[in-house]
Amino acid sequence: MPGKEENFSEWYNEILQTAEIMDVRYPVKGLYVWFPFGFAMRRYVYDLLRSLLDRDHEEVLFPLLVPEQEFMKEAEHIKGFENEVYWVTRGGQNELDVPLVLRPTSETAIYPIFKLWIRSHRDLPIKVYQIVNTFRHETKHTRPLIRLREITSFKEAHTAHTTWDDAENQVKDAVKLYKDFFTQLAIPHLITRRPEWDKFPGAAYTIAFDTIMPDGRTLQIGTIHNLGDNFARTFDIRYEDAEGEQQYANQTCYGISERCIAALISVHGDKKGLVLPPEVAPYQVVIVPIVFSDERKAEILDAAGSLLLRLKEEGVRVVLDDRDERPGAKYYRWEQKGVPLRVEIGPKDLDEGVYTLARRDGNPKSKVRFDEIFDRIKTTFEDIHANIQKNAEEAFKSKIKDCRTFDEIKDATKSGVARIYWCGNPDCGQRIEDQLDLSLLGISEETDDHGSCIVCSKGNSRVSYLARTF
Repeated sequence: MPGKEENFSEWYNEILQTAEIMDVRYPVKGLYVWFPFGFAMRRYVYDLLRSLLDRDHEEVLFPLLVPEQEFMKEAEHIKGFENEVYWVTRGGQNELDVPLVLRPTSETAIYPIFKLWIRSHRDLPIKVYQIVNTFRHETKHTRPLIRLREITSFKEAHTAHTTWDDAENQVKDAVKLYKDFFTQLAIPHLITRRPEWDKFPGAAYTIAFDTIMPDGRTLQIGTIHNLGDNFARTFDIRYEDAEGEQQYANQTCYGISERCIAALISVHGDKKGLVLPPEVAPYQVVIVPIVFSDERKAEILDAAGSLLLRLKEEGVRVVLDDRDERPGAKYYRWEQKGVPLRVEIGPKDLDEGVYTLARRDGNPKSKVRFDEIFDRIKTTFEDIHANIQKNAEEAFKSKIKDCRTFDEIKDATKSGVARIYWCGNPDCGQRIEDQLDLSLLGISEETDDHGSCIVCSKGNSRVSYLARTF
């Protein structure tokens, strides 16, 4: 395959097809089909996300269609999506009495129901989430998993609280949850507070998670919004406090889409194909019998089949490749699909009472005795994850450059991200973006480091990042 740093677009498109993640041939622009293997990967990633959310959230499901009158209530929010909306205006041959919107996101579908659910302070907090498809009429260059017209796997959480401080604490909890999620995927990330002009429409502020892709551009992989009482006032979401007074609820929402799958593929993959953390690999182990002749074929296949059953009993996601193919062709196929661990069984292995282990992350092959295989697989999975994470973090850090001048920024963002100081003044921020044709990701939420603003030289300015973005 082409190198992902040299030609990311070609590498990315090829890996989607050869690893059987998404089929791009669906005859509608911006819509794609999940292959079974890709959908299995998606399932394990979202199972991980669900396990984190289910600690203190409840899963719900709201309708896809939003009535026009509800959608149009929140003017600032709608202004952010007005050019991306798909409208449903007919049912069969009949014009609908009320035009309907395919949700671009679900605030205007969920919050009219929150109004009905919330009556007293005893009803709060509410913490719910759903994983659904959303629709946005993207006019830019569409790209599978990155920029879509149908987002097939949009996790959106919505919470309601009695006070601003409670909502603030929920934002902090959401940041911790996302950090845990992306750490388990071994995806390094930046956490920033978006500039005022780039926040979620209708939010008090937005915090975003971004990773750095192989070509140096950043990909937004998660957002968290403190909505204050803005939507509560629009949709009349009020509760009776302990003193019997009516108060508006304070709300948050936070989303992750299948961009997390795009990041998983892109951050870890290499020239051979996918490289996956064992936690989310559709197959964690592939067993490859090494058969040179018919003389011991039955014995080798029996040993492979026995190992297959034993690993399945231990809960390992395992596949036996007993196809009539050369071993090298089998190795290549499963390396493309990112299977973390390959177990080879040949005549010499049988004679010695060992299996040969080959790791997808590139470490040398090793031998393990038959009776030690289960413990070795567990520790090897942990080591593979740690190694994948270390490699990703090293590549990530190498793409971030400290910059003190606009010329340094231009040079740094050819292949990565510029780290600067920004005073937070919108005039300075807009000047940076306009002159450099870059995106100001915002002020870092991860450091208290201070310096002089790169535009106005004001001291006590905060760390910020500039990048080309998807």
